[in-house]
Amino acid sequence: MSAISEIDLSALKVVKYPDPRLREVCTAVEEFDDSLRGFVERMFEIMYASNGVGLAAPQVGQTIRLFIANPTAEPGGEYEGVYINPEIIERSGSDVGDEGCLSFPGMSCKIKRAEAVTIRAANLNGETFTQTAEGLQARIFQHESDHLDGILLSDRMSTVAKITNRRLLKDLEEDYAETKR
Repeated sequence: MSAISEIDLSALKVVKYPDPRLREVCTAVEEFDDSLRGFVERMFEIMYASNGVGLAAPQVGQTIRLFIANPTAEPGGEYEGVYINPEIIERSGSDVGDEGCLSFPGMSCKIKRAEAVTIRAANLNGETFTQTAEGLQARIFQHESDHLDGILLSDRMSTVAKITNRRLLKDLEEDYAETKR
């Protein structure tokens, strides 16, 4: 029985900064079963309900190496947007663009990323594939891969962006502290 089978899918929700689970380096997925499929389906529901284009497992409190992506944010074709145990194997170019994060609601800032990336990952059947992307999809791959390594949007922000967003960051920290009381 996989650990995923023990997750209450109905209780999953987006985990917000500074929850410590967002800082954990995730562990590899080893079992490709119906529990994993159910978990991925629930992640897509949460992502679409949150108006996101990508969502990593730690963002719903599960520290496993898995993310989903759909640059169109339109339901359909979900199983092509599942990346299990992903690894970025090639980067090229440079691009600065606006980036937000469901774990930092209301925040958007300019982040420098590679313009194009190639990723190697497994699909829901455990079959390995590679995919090259550029533009928004490359940005999503890099952002979600960061989550799997405990790297957050706030870590990639410039000093100016941190100053600009300091009130929002402080509010998120205070809200989190409130929920822990």
